[in-house]
Amino acid sequence: MNHVKGVSAVLIAMFLILSIGCASTSSREGTGEYVDDSVITAKVKAAIFNEPSLKLFEINVETFKGVVQLSGFVSSRADIYKAVEVAQGVGGVKSVKNGMAVK
Repeated sequence: MNHVKGVSAVLIAMFLILSIGCASTSSREGTGEYVDDSVITAKVKAAIFNEPSLKLFEINVETFKGVVQLSGFVSSRADIYKAVEVAQGVGGVKSVKNGMAVK
């Protein structure tokens, strides 16, 4: 009986350690958040590519905890505004940071 309690205690301790190891911090994403951010990044890239006025530009997309960072070069301020607007329209996006520049 004591052996069963000991094994149970070890299993519970291992579960808690693994749970804490996969948790997120302010500077590091948890496993679930990383997957969510990857999906958001893919959706934003697809939305930008499907926008005819933005298709020709190299716009980089990165996501951290639902915050999308856009970078790259476009030909006008209107293209920047359009890219930000398209990114904001994607589900799961909390906010968009603009790091794009006009060539």
